[in-house]
Amino acid sequence: MIFHQLFEPESCSYTYLLGCEQSGETVLIDPVLETVERDLEVLQAMDRKLTCVLDTHIHADHLTGAHKLKALTECAIAGPALDNLPCRDIGVREGETFRVGSVEIHPLFTPGHTDTHHAYLFHAGAVDWLFSGDALLIDACGRTDFQSGDAAVLYRSIRDKFFTLEGDTLVYPAHDYEGRFVSTVAQEKARNPRLKEGTSEEDFVALMDSLKFPHPKKMDYAVPGNEKCGLCPDNAPQRSQELCDMHDQG
Repeated sequence: MIFHQLFEPESCSYTYLLGCEQSGETVLIDPVLETVERDLEVLQAMDRKLTCVLDTHIHADHLTGAHKLKALTECAIAGPALDNLPCRDIGVREGETFRVGSVEIHPLFTPGHTDTHHAYLFHAGAVDWLFSGDALLIDACGRTDFQSGDAAVLYRSIRDKFFTLEGDTLVYPAHDYEGRFVSTVAQEKARNPRLKEGTSEEDFVALMDSLKFPHPKKMDYAVPGNEKCGLCPDNAPQRSQELCDMHDQG
């Protein structure tokens, strides 16, 4: 199996590349519009074929690279079936294995950050890998104050789905703002300041309700754009419109 963790600095987003060594087929989890060219260069250098892109949820802080990657490579677009997006080719569901060559990804329905959020579990031999999306971050978790968020639901998703996994399961989040790359389930259970052992659902909900963050600066165009798999809406700024434009590709 081929693996790369890729970073987009403006939104502090991680994109994950998983590839089948035998077939050359590859999936990108949570691609970002701004780094589409970088991702394609990585794939070309590795002589990999992009089979599909797979989003964890409808992002509010950046435009997904899904639409542009499909236009440039003819890859499929996948994501939670519950989103019911006509632009997606494949809808993933908990209990149904998602395969890319020999790579088997197990979707986990983990609402709370959004009501259709899914994480992806990969059995990598002795240690499992969890691509936790925005639900569980390193020493933090996703916001619940907009876009169908619900703190009580997120608490149960993390407790019932993530914290029941083996402690050495590697946690690869969709974002990190402190330069960190990976955590483990045991580490998050022990020291996550929002969710560590002993934190009640009531305490967690109160904490999340007390957080007063500004809405993501791209939210007004990122959400409607991502509901069309990264197709730029009319209210996107000029820079995003230029990145969405296919005519600048040789």
